[in-house]
Amino acid sequence: MKWKLLVGIAAMALSLVARADTYPSKPITFIVPVPPGGATDALARTMAEVMSKSMGQPIIVDNRPGAGGTIGTQAVARAAPDGYTVLFGTSAPILTAPFLYAKLPYDAKRDLSFISQVCTGQLVFAVNPQKVPAKTVKEFIAWAQQHKGAVTYGSYGVGSSAHLMGSYLSQTQKLDMTHAPYKGESLMIQDLIGGQIDWAIGTVGVMAPYLQNGRLRALAVMGDRRPAELPNVPTMTEAGFPDPEYRPVGGAVLLGPANLPPAILSRLEQEARAAVQTPEMKARFQLYGMYAQGTTSAAFRRDFDVMLPVMERLIRQSGAKVE
Repeated sequence: MKWKLLVGIAAMALSLVARADTYPSKPITFIVPVPPGGATDALARTMAEVMSKSMGQPIIVDNRPGAGGTIGTQAVARAAPDGYTVLFGTSAPILTAPFLYAKLPYDAKRDLSFISQVCTGQLVFAVNPQKVPAKTVKEFIAWAQQHKGAVTYGSYGVGSSAHLMGSYLSQTQKLDMTHAPYKGESLMIQDLIGGQIDWAIGTVGVMAPYLQNGRLRALAVMGDRRPAELPNVPTMTEAGFPDPEYRPVGGAVLLGPANLPPAILSRLEQEARAAVQTPEMKARFQLYGMYAQGTTSAAFRRDFDVMLPVMERLIRQSGAKVE
């Protein structure tokens, strides 16, 4: 029986090698765990077009929304490790979902292959200038302390980076601020402009027009650089708050099922890294206020390992839960 098992394992290994040598020999599917029409979906479709040209096979976009991206992620985790089913989504299902949901049907470390971080977004801390006189983060904290318990901040969802950073600021500075979650960023911004909430953290690409026309005021940007759209707005570090908790989690990532053959993983990684440098992808990134990354598989995994405990700490502190 032992020799039969060994022969079977050897045959399987040879089959995978053969498939890797001819990969891709049929269409690839990008599972996108969000509805059609948003930024992630648009990025996925452009990426699919670019990569299909260089790989010589169609790439089909299959939207599988629901449960914060975990439905689509589960589908990829359970797919055959042959490189024909790939997840194009945000990092939320692997970085925040493990701590928001009581039970997930997959384990990112065990069930997924890390192909590449495609791009990252940048967030901005903005206030309603009619309600909040502060022009810096430190002035804001002093103002919020004077109005302790009466300040309200918005986010585009429970457990989002905007929520977690707002909660962290409230708790560390003992401001007792109230969180107002919205079902989308546009609704949040409408209420911020209208004065229903005092401040919010949102994406640069969406907020920039309102910051530039004065309807909102930016106090700081999250991350390690000033965006081209807001060159005069300091980073949180420059504002005196260098905490890693103010590093945004967002953008888009490519993931595959666990145990992808090394040759197939390498091919997908190389194709993704080349795609993000094309004019088509750069135009999409600029439109949505994103920054091209195209990291290696190893770098993507290292960043994940660094950020996972940060996100766990933030979510535990915020008390955020999704039923």
